[in-house]
Amino acid sequence: MAEPGLRRYTKRPVTNLADIPTQPAQHGAAVPQKFLRQFELVELVKAYDPSADEALLNKAYVFSVQAHGQQLRHSGDPYYAHPIEVAGIVASLHLDVATICTALLHDVLEDTDATVEDLAREFTPEIAELVDGVTKLGKVEMSRPNLSREKAQAENFQKFILAVSKDVRVLLVKLCDRLHNMRTLEFHPKQASRERIARETLEIYAPLARKVGVDKICSELEDLSFRHINPAAFEGISKRLDEWRSSQGEAISQIFIGLRSTLSNAGIEARIYGREKRAYAIWRKLQRQNISFDDVADIYAFRIILEKWPDCYRAMGVLHHDYRAVPSRFRDFISVPKPNGYQSLHTTIRTAENRRVEIQIRTERMEDVAQRGVAAHWAYKDESYAYDPASAKAAGGDPLKRFRDLIEMMEQSGDADEFLDNVKLEMFTDQVFTFTPKGDLIALPRGATPIDFAYAVHTKVGDTCIGAVVNGREVPLRTQLDNGDVVKIIRGGTAEPQPGWENIVVTGRARQALRRLTREGEAEEFRNIGETLALHAFKREGLSLDETVLTDALGRLQITDEETLFETLGRGELSMADFVSAVFPGRSEESEQHAIQDLDLIDDQSIGLYVRGDGMNPGAGLHLAACCSPIPGDRIIGLQAPGKGIVIHTIDCEELVSVDHAMDNWIDLGWRRAANLAAAAGRVVTTVQHVPGALADVTKIIGESQGNLTNIKTVRRSRAFFDMILDIEVRDNRHLMSIIAALRASSYVVKVDRSRALPPKLKSSKSESETA
Repeated sequence: MAEPGLRRYTKRPVTNLADIPTQPAQHGAAVPQKFLRQFELVELVKAYDPSADEALLNKAYVFSVQAHGQQLRHSGDPYYAHPIEVAGIVASLHLDVATICTALLHDVLEDTDATVEDLAREFTPEIAELVDGVTKLGKVEMSRPNLSREKAQAENFQKFILAVSKDVRVLLVKLCDRLHNMRTLEFHPKQASRERIARETLEIYAPLARKVGVDKICSELEDLSFRHINPAAFEGISKRLDEWRSSQGEAISQIFIGLRSTLSNAGIEARIYGREKRAYAIWRKLQRQNISFDDVADIYAFRIILEKWPDCYRAMGVLHHDYRAVPSRFRDFISVPKPNGYQSLHTTIRTAENRRVEIQIRTERMEDVAQRGVAAHWAYKDESYAYDPASAKAAGGDPLKRFRDLIEMMEQSGDADEFLDNVKLEMFTDQVFTFTPKGDLIALPRGATPIDFAYAVHTKVGDTCIGAVVNGREVPLRTQLDNGDVVKIIRGGTAEPQPGWENIVVTGRARQALRRLTREGEAEEFRNIGETLALHAFKREGLSLDETVLTDALGRLQITDEETLFETLGRGELSMADFVSAVFPGRSEESEQHAIQDLDLIDDQSIGLYVRGDGMNPGAGLHLAACCSPIPGDRIIGLQAPGKGIVIHTIDCEELVSVDHAMDNWIDLGWRRAANLAAAAGRVVTTVQHVPGALADVTKIIGESQGNLTNIKTVRRSRAFFDMILDIEVRDNRHLMSIIAALRASSYVVKVDRSRALPPKLKSSKSESETA
């Protein structure tokens, strides 16, 4: 699509900040004293769409006014002023007539007697369908009575995403509707409601506006929300901005003159205007970077608008020649656009007075896309005005594609709360731009790892990821990716979540997929544990696992199928006593107790130990108790914990005393021998002399004994001694005891013992420091 011609501006002397052209004021940014009259709205639309159906616009305008009649808003304005102003905002985005009519009619289904059939008959089926979609979104409030705000918000956001994914115009009308409501929010009588609406706007609507690239709406929604959520901070930053303008106006004007002169001398014709950072954007930067207002370098930036994209690179070269460029502050979003279609060159230069100045360089078309996002792809073509697929493809593809990752996350989510948390995580982060070996762009949040990259490529790639090569070099999967990295994912044969992966990914999509994979693995593991317990119960009776007997038991337990029975038993939600009673009704309590014995343990690899076996996947159903830290060689007991599976304790653990009344849930366990034993975590508590060389001697002894010291914690210190806790990777309890014996032989060590948990006398210590 050809670039539109440059808008010409008459040059005039620039003497202060007010003389610098700024971004045009947004339509209706202040609370309206009057609303758009009928002919004004039509003229606004006809200005960009000469083929607009004037009669249809007039009809929708009149229908809205008559339908809402004498209804009033909290401000005292007639209610129909609201849909008319929403239509004005939609028109400022240059959308088609059907969308503007939808804005005019978006409340008639809910607030009047009009029906969808009425709208289809009076207007068009397309308009009726759009209005119905916006109306349904209006009913999908992000909070409802009798439910917690968070739960209601999460459940309804799922419905919201499904609705807007069908036609992006529904979302655009809803965003304009929310924007006008935010502009008049001060008239809402209840402060709590104002704060709730503002927070919903900041958490949901503003990020969605940014996702579809409509910056002019996103920025204003953020500022209006900030004003109601944190009025003191908003006023404070606004006051500082006023003071900044007074003190910096003349200097900024001189920078503007210099930029204009530099480009003019190079024969580059450009439109230059100033952009002042908004209050909320400043606040977010103060929080994220932990800096003061005076340290914000880009309070005022300049945008240079040119005719064609090669001119952008030429202008940047001229500026870098005449000014000093700040290293690492250059970003090329023209060759690598953001996922929402944004394109621009960003650079920072220093003036002769050593002032840092942020510059954004783009074409008129890029400027249009930056402000209107997906709305910029509605264009006049072939004597009609509509969505232009070619224009959209050139600027980043189908607008609805931007919601497909959210749809996929929703399909994988365990519950609505989890989905909403991950969506917020996805939408609130800065980005890095990486590439596949074939050159495909993958945009990720800052801090993303190769695992995030793998899931961004495809869920199956993430599920089977076992390694990564970044820029030709194999790297750990916890490595954070940088802009421009080329990432190749090494895949294994089976889909299996790895311990700790959820803690190192940053994208909601990856976290959602990992949780889904873990849930599937957990269910399978609990079924295997339950089946093992059931087999053991039958074995004690000298019987084989009989389907007929189980069928009868399912009826007694009111469980639908065998798999659910095993999973419920494995999770500990069904006790062994109740299972035995259901399978063998009429048996004595004493014989039930004998049925609960001797289960070979397949240990929990998710915490660094040993092997899996008997079809059990590590991680969910078997857990080592933190209170006693069992290691191989210890005599151990398993306790069924409802919803968790089996928790493993040493036989002498003090926690067992408190549950000795429920011994029907005890399982006698033993360690299974493994060919290649991994390290177990042993803990010792020791008192060491406070003299030079003592710690070095302790670490040397542990290393020579083939132990791996993973953590040292100093819990108390005096002039003469250190009390420390040492975590050591060992093979088994015999290995740990040999290390303890070697430590006791040291002249620096006063006392050393195995510690199952933090000793009571050390818990009360107020002087604590850590050495990693």
